[in-house]
Amino acid sequence: MCKKLCTFAEIMKCFMKKLVFFFAVMGAMTVQAKTLVAYFSATGRTKAVAQDITRVGGYDLWEIEAYEPYTADDLNWRNRQSRSSVEMADSTERPTIRICTDLRPYDTIYLGFPVWWGICPRIIQSWVENNILDGKVLVPFATSGSSPIEPAVEFLRNTYPEYNWQDGKLLNDYTDDTLRTWLAR
Repeated sequence: MCKKLCTFAEIMKCFMKKLVFFFAVMGAMTVQAKTLVAYFSATGRTKAVAQDITRVGGYDLWEIEAYEPYTADDLNWRNRQSRSSVEMADSTERPTIRICTDLRPYDTIYLGFPVWWGICPRIIQSWVENNILDGKVLVPFATSGSSPIEPAVEFLRNTYPEYNWQDGKLLNDYTDDTLRTWLAR
């Protein structure tokens, strides 16, 4: 049986079809964009919100922890000598944090915290300054007894203008449906 000799054009056409197939397969194998919910919670309130966001969104969860955990006395904002009061009074203060997770796989990070003195706690600054956040979409969320989140988001944008900060959301009262709507934005 005689085989037909292919022309160069026919060989290239066959090669190109295989090449297109190869890149289609490789494209299907690319890593899906991942989302992380990173949070600091002093009393457990922000932790509960972070867990709900993780559950509703199907995201990964990471707790930002102080190397030396905060005690109830540390959190007494009425005492000017308490740890939280001293930290918030000194803009250069950065609490030591436990080791961070590898953020390379994540393109979006929901960053949660309680609002302290109208802004994020200094431990959030420790976390931001100890991670590579270039190219990440950062979405703040917060809990607060009486403060809005907007000044905290503005503080983060002004302090770290090199990062992609989105508008934040105060999540004191919410339902799964309101979380779904917010996460889908």
